[in-house]
Formats: sequence, structure tokens, C-alpha cells
Amino acid sequence: MNRRELIQKSALLGVAATVGSPSAVWRTQPAGPRLHRKASVLSPIAAPAEGNLPVAFVLGRGAVVLDFAGPLEVFAGASTKNGQPLFAPYMVAASKEPVTVGGGMKITPDHDFKSAPQPKLVVIPAMDMSSVPQEMYEWIRTASKATDVTMSVCNGAYLLAETGLLDGKSATCHHGGFLMFASMYPKVHLKRGARFVEERNLASAGGVSSGIDLALRVVERYVGYDLTMQVVDGMEYQGKGWLDPSSNVKYARFPPFTEENPICPSCLMKVSNRSIKSSHKGKTYYFCSTADKELFDKHTDIFDRFLAEDLAVKPQSNV
Repeated sequence: MNRRELIQKSALLGVAATVGSPSAVWRTQPAGPRLHRKASVLSPIAAPAEGNLPVAFVLGRGAVVLDFAGPLEVFAGASTKNGQPLFAPYMVAASKEPVTVGGGMKITPDHDFKSAPQPKLVVIPAMDMSSVPQEMYEWIRTASKATDVTMSVCNGAYLLAETGLLDGKSATCHHGGFLMFASMYPKVHLKRGARFVEERNLASAGGVSSGIDLALRVVERYVGYDLTMQVVDGMEYQGKGWLDPSSNVKYARFPPFTEENPICPSCLMKVSNRSIKSSHKGKTYYFCSTADKELFDKHTDIFDRFLAEDLAVKPQSNV
């Protein structure tokens, strides 16, 4: 399954990378210089001194590796104030049979949905939604009644939205999935250009690497800035997005749709073949696939709404 197909299945654009296992040395290094926070935050979450809070990583076919491996690295490296592991991560899926995730990697889950312990955190990566069983949605819905945070990463937001838990709430996803997400889940308040969005015990991150920032944000809510910086320094992570949920501003608005640089208005990728096109309000738009064209033609009202939001903050000539 290629990158465009993943978008069309509401699963994301894959890139798979992770780093080595966390070292205990991380927990003893001094925190780096204090960074400036650019946004208000939710209230802290009480962390038990003994730590070992269960964290469930929900896996399905085609799960994007960095979507779950990034947060896994963060949570596995976090500790309590007395040096105990803060979290106890586990993998959960429909069965304990190996799951083939992005890049052909196979992962054997620790639990199926019937045997999994009640988690305090749930992490939902993007995956191939065509193969997601109903019991996954049911498990997420039930488990989230007692979680501190249930978080989606990238187009894992589609899975979280499918449970109905996001109805009436705010969320974000990968920028290439904005039009489809808004069309599929009109009850969810989509925030374009958010690095992550938090509301009550639900949270969603933007594309792929945004999950690392949301995970660091969650760690900070449990143990504070200084201990979170120890995780940051241990990973040699240079991103500052965890301090500023609005830092995905680059993706907050449409890119220019021009003849010289044709961009698909459905998935926001550059079009390589101009044979698939559509006219809307006197302008020609080009598409990566017939599915992208059909999505656009059916939901030009959403496209126009996004465009109007963009025009309110930038010149007409840039659109």
C-alpha cells in the first residue's frame, strides 16, 4: 500500500523510523535550559510514586511505525521523581497473532482486546482502516472511560473519531487528510495547523512526528518540565512543538493552487499527472487519483469553507 492509498483509507502517509532503547542514564542527566512556553496548558495529572502506569498501543494492519514508536520511545524513557519507570507500555490488537505494520515489520501484541489490562493511556496510530474490526472501536470507547489520556497520532484521529468520542470536541490530523476528515466527521471541530489538540481526556496529534510532541506534553503533565527535559535530552530531540500546540502553522492553510505547481486539493500532494481534473468556480484543479477528485467534487462546500478561512488571514494572490 503506497502513501496516497494510505491517505485515501484514512491511514497516513508512511514513514517508519525509531531509535534505540531508552537508557537509564537519561534519568540522571540534568535538564536542559528552560524553554519558553507559547500556550496555556491543561492541569497536571497526578503521577503515583511507584509509576508503571499502563499504556496501551493499539495496533492494526499497516500501522505507521513512527506514529506509535515515537510516543513509545518517549513513554519508555520517562520516570517518576524517585526514578521509577513512569509507564508500563504494552501492545494490544484484535488477537495475539503478529501484526504487519508499516514497512512490513511484524509485531506480536502483548494482549488482545479481551485480555488487555485497563490502561491509563491509549495511543492510536494511523493504520489501514479497511481492516479495523469493530471490537477495536468498542475497546477504545470502553477503555477511554477510565483513561487519563486517549491520544491519536496523525490519521489515527479517524479511528478515534469513528468511536464517536470526538463528537462535539476539537481534534486535528495529518494535513493531507483534512478535507476527508471534515467530510467524514462533521461533528468534530477540526483544527488545521495544530501540532496537537487536547480536550478533557482526549488528545490528537498532527502528522507522524507530531506524536512525539504530544507524548512529551503528556509526560510533562504527569511529572513536570524538568523530568520531561531529561527525556528530551536523552533522545537528543530538537523539536519544540511539545511546548506550542499551534506550531504546525505551516499546515494551517492551503498551499497555492497554480498551473505552474499543481497541488491536489484533496490530499495536498503535488500532482504528477494532470489527466484527472475538475473545474470549480472558474478554476481548474488537478488530482492525484479519481478518488481524490470524487472527494473534492462531493465536498466543495468544505473546500470553500477552508478557502474562506484562509482568505481571512492572507492575500488573495497567494491562493
